[in-house]
Amino acid sequence: MLKAFVNVFRIPELRRKVLFTLLMLSVYRIGFYVPLPGIDQDRLSRHFKSGGGGGATQQMADLFAMFTGGDLGQSTMFGLGIMPYITASIIFQLLVTVVPALEKLQKEGESGRRKIMEYTRYSTVALTFIQAVFWIRYLNGGGLVHPEFAGTFAFWTIGVFALMTGTLLLMWIGEQIDEYGIGNGISLIIMAGIVSRLPTVFIEVYVGLTTRGGAMDAEKVIFMVISFVAVVAGAILITQAQRRIPIQQAKQLRGRRVVGGARHYLPLRVNHGGVMPIIFASSFLLFPSVIFGGLNRTGLWPGRFWSFLDNSFHPGEFLYEMTYIAMVYFFSYFWTSVQFQPKELANQLRDSGSFIPGLRPGKRTADYLEAVMNRITYVGAGFLAIIAVIPSVVAVYMAIPYRVSAFLGGTGLLIVVSVALDLIQRLEANLVMRNYQGFLGGDTGGSGPRIKGRQY
Repeated sequence: MLKAFVNVFRIPELRRKVLFTLLMLSVYRIGFYVPLPGIDQDRLSRHFKSGGGGGATQQMADLFAMFTGGDLGQSTMFGLGIMPYITASIIFQLLVTVVPALEKLQKEGESGRRKIMEYTRYSTVALTFIQAVFWIRYLNGGGLVHPEFAGTFAFWTIGVFALMTGTLLLMWIGEQIDEYGIGNGISLIIMAGIVSRLPTVFIEVYVGLTTRGGAMDAEKVIFMVISFVAVVAGAILITQAQRRIPIQQAKQLRGRRVVGGARHYLPLRVNHGGVMPIIFASSFLLFPSVIFGGLNRTGLWPGRFWSFLDNSFHPGEFLYEMTYIAMVYFFSYFWTSVQFQPKELANQLRDSGSFIPGLRPGKRTADYLEAVMNRITYVGAGFLAIIAVIPSVVAVYMAIPYRVSAFLGGTGLLIVVSVALDLIQRLEANLVMRNYQGFLGGDTGGSGPRIKGRQY
């Protein structure tokens, strides 16, 4: 494996792509520390570290920082991260399935996809403006701005345009990595934001271990190391897992030759929804905390009932975790139903002259594919539910800081695993194409087994 990494820098074209990708990610990390003018950064940092924003606000900030590459507790030029672009992309993925005009546009091929991408960029600008306005308004209302700048037109203008510029620059960096670098640019930006938090976690573990009466001890550290290895192995397994449907190609007579008749497989991913079910479930679980907390503070009848719900919808509580699991299952099936179109897939198999042995092309094939996907989605959703609840359960019942236990599961871990596998697979494909051995090649120079990337 080490030899394969050395070979990456022996190929001029691949070396340029890797160095360009690292340069763009360095620009992102540098811009992450360019502060917004007028913000009291020390007060803002204390505000979020002490949970001053309230339970729901703190959960939102943690979730935001985990999968957008931004950080609300450190209001910088890249404070909003890539979240507006992600939101716009998700919206258009959903609209393509329900709006006939967009569906027709997507079927036009590369030109149609470019047009949809153009609409996504325009939507990103609008969403960025809206989120920037709300964030600047929250900073003003929370007393997190220096008095001489608070509420002034200049501060509003500079703050909103700086946040918009940062997000659009991140979008541009991601697209440049897609075109001139290696890997998926947006995914690499998100992964870089997650991995950049590791040094802080190591320092916190070390301080808790060496300080008398600290939050960490040797047993907890050993448990976390073993759990991390096991969870990462499970995440890799479920990310790569697929159900292979045998496909038979019909034989055709062309002149005097018989062509076709080959047998291959149709791979169906077990975790077809990826990290989207966890993201949706985490986002929707912010609302019960806000709603029940507000009802509890108003003193409406029955007060004990609202107090019970307010206390129950916090990470680590039984009702919260069970609702989390149920929502992960719901959004797993929802996202799969949106993205996986068995009728269209069955029609494509029929048009290409392929069929599933024992099934008639058309409706029977579509029903079979839908039944198989429903069964394997149940397994994938179960694993996602386990991954989702591990950090909060470990943090509550083992008294481990959540910033540390977050790396034992959740959205961040799945993103890092899937993006890392995709990046390594792309590097290996470039190596094998130029007659170099892959990352799993043997010492004798054999090619070895291939690392599989994300299946689409």
